[in-house]
Amino acid sequence: MAVAMRTVPLVGGPVELRGALDLEITPTGVMPRRLPAWTKEQYQNPSVYGVTVMPSGVRLVFRTDARELEFEVLTSTGQLDTDPQPRPTGMLELVVNGALAERRQAPVGNVLRMSGPGAVQRLIPGDPGSVRFTGLPAGMKDVELWLPQQTPTELVALRADGDVLPPLPDGRRRWVHHGSSISHCLEADGPTGTWPAVAAALAGVEVINLSQAGNALLDPYVARTIRDVPADLISLKVGINIVALAAFRLRTFGPAVHGFLDTIRDGHPDTPLLLMSPVSCPAVEETPGPTAMGPDGKITALGDSAQVAAGALTLAVVRAELERIVAARQTRDPHLYYLDGRELLAPDEADDLADGLHPTAAAYRRMGERFATHIFAKDGPFA
Repeated sequence: MAVAMRTVPLVGGPVELRGALDLEITPTGVMPRRLPAWTKEQYQNPSVYGVTVMPSGVRLVFRTDARELEFEVLTSTGQLDTDPQPRPTGMLELVVNGALAERRQAPVGNVLRMSGPGAVQRLIPGDPGSVRFTGLPAGMKDVELWLPQQTPTELVALRADGDVLPPLPDGRRRWVHHGSSISHCLEADGPTGTWPAVAAALAGVEVINLSQAGNALLDPYVARTIRDVPADLISLKVGINIVALAAFRLRTFGPAVHGFLDTIRDGHPDTPLLLMSPVSCPAVEETPGPTAMGPDGKITALGDSAQVAAGALTLAVVRAELERIVAARQTRDPHLYYLDGRELLAPDEADDLADGLHPTAAAYRRMGERFATHIFAKDGPFA
């Protein structure tokens, strides 16, 4: 005889939502956001809100003896006017007792139509859809339901055919990471395939991914967020968005990095803190930004190399400045470390950058494995 599915409260019940720092109440349900609510008044660009509701690293965590789970969500995905179909919604992944058990395509809900990237969006309202996970092992088990890293996802309902209990404390360290799209990992094959999620799983730590695609610009509200979030380990990947937008010159870049680090240290004076430079990106290694997408679908730099002497930033300049800053601060901050991002993705792996900038899904997994090897190893800074 089939057991009836029971609705489980998403807020104020046994389910713990990890990886999100805010829950926005919507007419349909709740929308996880990866930055706290107070930050919204401090940015004007709507793309910042857009990437904070893309739930990279956000997952529902609980224990259950259920054999079936049903998850109802309302996704929002983009579609260019020239595209015949909306963009893929990404994957919902079920992790049981620490291992990936099932993955399902998230249902299409709202569609945001636009004439081109960055254009005004036109909402085509959609309906919530459900995904069912069946055949779960018998007995009480630890469950994590990971949301698609690239798709804003409103949580509507969770149903189970058994008891759902809060997760037990597991004693894992909490790692907070902030970076660009190359840490947000929109191109990963699923939410547990982002490089921070891969590294965290290998190292046995909990990750909070505060990365913001296109928006890792040393914003003070992000530094204050990290300052105030409990963390055992912190890492920052800095540079690619700054060069791509020509957002700083050398004169302003160094003080901005120092200020970002100073703010974090106000709340975490002794926490191991890793400052990472960008991975390889041939277009802007020696040529300043801004950047644009070329006719071949590859990123290209529009800046003038002659301006480097006047303070224009390239990735080579950024790496040298970040390394210099860490070395200068280490005499008073022995828990600050530097990692050259090319240790995760090297110049001879440029073929793994599909558009000249973003790694492939396989490359993201390799980056996570390398990060775990370099940083979480016995002699690494996060050992």
